[in-house]
Amino acid sequence: MGILGAEAQAVGVAWQVYQLTHSALALGYTGLALFLPGLFFTLPAGHVADLFDRRTVLLVCYVLQFGATLWLLEMTLHGVSNVAWIYASLLLIGLGRCFSGPAAAALVPMLVPKQHFVNAVTWGSAIFQIATASGPMFGGILFTISLAGTRWAKWTGGPVVYVFTLACIALYLVMMAMIRPQGAAERKGFTLKTMVAGLQYVAHTRLLLGSISLDLFAVLLGGATSLLPIFADTVLHAGAHGLGLLRAMPSLGALMVSMTLLTHPLKRNVGKKMLVCVAIFGAATVVFGLSRNIWLSCAALLVVGASDMISVVVRSSVLQLATPEEMRGRVSSVNWLFIGASNELGEYESGLTAHWWGAVRAVLIGGVASMAIAGMWTAFFPALRRADKLEAEDLIAIEQELSATEAVR
Repeated sequence: MGILGAEAQAVGVAWQVYQLTHSALALGYTGLALFLPGLFFTLPAGHVADLFDRRTVLLVCYVLQFGATLWLLEMTLHGVSNVAWIYASLLLIGLGRCFSGPAAAALVPMLVPKQHFVNAVTWGSAIFQIATASGPMFGGILFTISLAGTRWAKWTGGPVVYVFTLACIALYLVMMAMIRPQGAAERKGFTLKTMVAGLQYVAHTRLLLGSISLDLFAVLLGGATSLLPIFADTVLHAGAHGLGLLRAMPSLGALMVSMTLLTHPLKRNVGKKMLVCVAIFGAATVVFGLSRNIWLSCAALLVVGASDMISVVVRSSVLQLATPEEMRGRVSSVNWLFIGASNELGEYESGLTAHWWGAVRAVLIGGVASMAIAGMWTAFFPALRRADKLEAEDLIAIEQELSATEAVR
């Protein structure tokens, strides 16, 4: 429910900022505002997830996001004209996400048996994609509801979207309060050494570093989400309804792949499949940049989401299976920083390059760069290329084999 509300809110914020500024750079700043808290607090957030009850951490984080969304609603109802206040509310939301991300990721292994973990990741991804597919559609539809001539007229546009987000967050808080995790990680004191332990672990584990950094650079360079309001308005001439449709397509593609993986899970050559799918992600981004037809653009974004989903399942599974329980929060925080950099910072990068070169050219260059990254990572990270099964024993064996080979050299 939290993701459903967040995705609807993202459409409302993007369209509101674009209506106020008509600036690609201003759209990029929305992603930067969400990312900045993670830049400073991600490592402490991971340690907090290992030090305190993860469910409690999630509850506190979503209460913060509830308050920030309530502030955003209040500003919009009173006719906010300075986008700086919108960015300020996004900073608070980003702070909540910074601490909730590692806690949520580290909580999953405490909810399901080890033998069902990969299946749980796939189910979780499927539910996540349902939320991210339907959220933008809800946001686009709610944003364009007209109540002109009634006493509720001032609630049209952003306000109704933010009320929907508040309702989703409230329901999430109720459901999270009912969860009873099994077991707990070993608690250690809060020191600089233990805080950076997750970063050190990732840096020395080639499989983790390769899978996380691949997603970072591919999505950072190839992501076009923040530019969708421009494409919907000036390239495809589809308006807010078109924006909601475009925002939903990547999630719909990812959902289709998730449902397929539930009955036909990844069994062999998972690393190679991940690399190929990142290349497909880049190629589909190029097609989207070249398209001038709403349906071709939707199809391209569908492929973008479907190919990215393979990467998500492989990376999420590797992250948990190759990490000791007592370090999952800190390692997850490093992953969350990389995801934030690829998504929110990627939105800023897209806005900045669109400001320099134009939206279409920025998307085309980003798609080509993503394909290049896939080729480079094939050579730079042999552990990722050789990853065969999503099983802890197999992944650890690959890492140990490469370490032994390097020691001999």
